Amino acid sequence: QVRVVESGGGLVQPGGSLRLSCVASGRVFSTNIMKWFRQAPGKERELVATVAAGGTVRVEDSVKDRFTVSKSNSNTIHLQMNDLKSEDTAVYYCYVDYGSSSYWGQGTQVTVSP
Repeated sequence: QVRVVESGGGLVQPGGSLRLSCVASGRVFSTNIMKWFRQAPGKERELVATVAAGGTVRVEDSVKDRFTVSKSNSNTIHLQMNDLKSEDTAVYYCYVDYGSSSYWGQGTQVTVSP
């Protein structure tokens, strides 16, 4: 089994920064695609960033001028979020795809409020 755990969420003022981390452990494989999604209250879950198997990264246009994604080892990724805005308030989820199986984390809450 694989366990996916996000961390780093919290309450931050507008303009502040947070760094989220996602660690997959257990029966993991080094070849994978890891993604960050977020879901705001009353809205659908949306893709935020992707780290492909070869290391290529992509951040969605809506946040690419403020968010960066990185990978520190084969099953750990981070999401650096700067200049946070109220509309970034959401639960942030990590998703790991090994091809034959995929897993979600439980999510970490990010709240941007004065």
